[in-house]
Amino acid sequence: MALNREPRRLTVLGATGSIGRATLDLIAEAPPGTFVVEALVANGNAEALAAAARRVGARLAVLADDGALSALRSALEGSGIRAEAGPQAVLAAAAIPVDWTMAAIVGAAGLPATMAAAAGGGILSIANKECLVCAGAMLRRVADAAGTTLLPVDSEHNAIFQALDRTAPASVERIVLTASGGPFRDWPAERMRAIRPQDALNHPVWRMGAKVTIDSATMMNKGLEVIEAACLFPVPPDRIEVLVHPEAVVHGIVQYVDGSMLAQMGPPDMRVPIAHTLAWPRRMATATRRLDLASLGRMTFEPPDLERFPALALARQALAAGGAAPTILNAANEVAVQLFLDGRIDFLGIAALVAAALDRLGAPPAPDLEAVLEADAAARRTALALAAGPAFA
Repeated sequence: MALNREPRRLTVLGATGSIGRATLDLIAEAPPGTFVVEALVANGNAEALAAAARRVGARLAVLADDGALSALRSALEGSGIRAEAGPQAVLAAAAIPVDWTMAAIVGAAGLPATMAAAAGGGILSIANKECLVCAGAMLRRVADAAGTTLLPVDSEHNAIFQALDRTAPASVERIVLTASGGPFRDWPAERMRAIRPQDALNHPVWRMGAKVTIDSATMMNKGLEVIEAACLFPVPPDRIEVLVHPEAVVHGIVQYVDGSMLAQMGPPDMRVPIAHTLAWPRRMATATRRLDLASLGRMTFEPPDLERFPALALARQALAAGGAAPTILNAANEVAVQLFLDGRIDFLGIAALVAAALDRLGAPPAPDLEAVLEADAAARRTALALAAGPAFA
């Protein structure tokens, strides 16, 4: 498909989540004729999906929950927008040949649809961490076979993508992913067991969904991003580093063998990396706030504290183990985060539960998507069983 064709035909998977909404904002603000929205996909909120589809003139709206089809059809009545529902309808929408797809369905539930989109050619912008963490090598094989271009949406990976000389990978000495440090960067260890969900959801810089915000507080998000970076970029894991950067204006750094360092900077606003992938290889205008370096005054960097934030070390352990270990890490973490939000385990119990699940399940092979999904399910069952035991009572 032509990379510079206009209008660019689009599909958004996960249209009602935070990334999906930001994507639709950019589409709606673009000059008429820039984009044509073929399909929007969401989980179960018929009213929100219908409103989004009407706003951008989508041709098809799909809900994963087939029980919500009647509500979706009612909400779209008179619009001319087709309505469908159910897992097969989601896969069919993801497989529609388009120029650009946003993969932003949260969690392992997004794996099948993202794989279907990867097989269709065009550009696939990946905002779903789980696809790269759990099935990165598989996703790359599918994309390469179809001639699909993978673009990272996470601000850190998008920054590396922008700064990386992809024509000369041997010239790259290391890459650095930055982390804000979350709301507890300076908290002493003895205070951290008393952290409440409302404390952890109060991120000092970014505005994100609840799960991602908790992952930022534990630094599990950065661990997952190390695994993603190992899949996306031609750099060995031991040359992928993390620095805490509380100001959150430098999103990623590439250091080259001659000592040069190229950094991508921007405001802490997900619309910036989304816009980069939405228009790539061109640039598009956005209304995002611009950085004022003079008022910023200074930028600070420090190494992460792995004793207070063990999730980062757990992610490196899973990456080194290989097989389904990253899938187990991710699934156990999803369970642990929800248990914390529900008040069933404490904040420090999140990393402890993930570690226990990794110890229990090891690193079984994951040769195909079926094995990945089986490992994901086993990790969820194991995490729930462990959480019900005496160690987490």
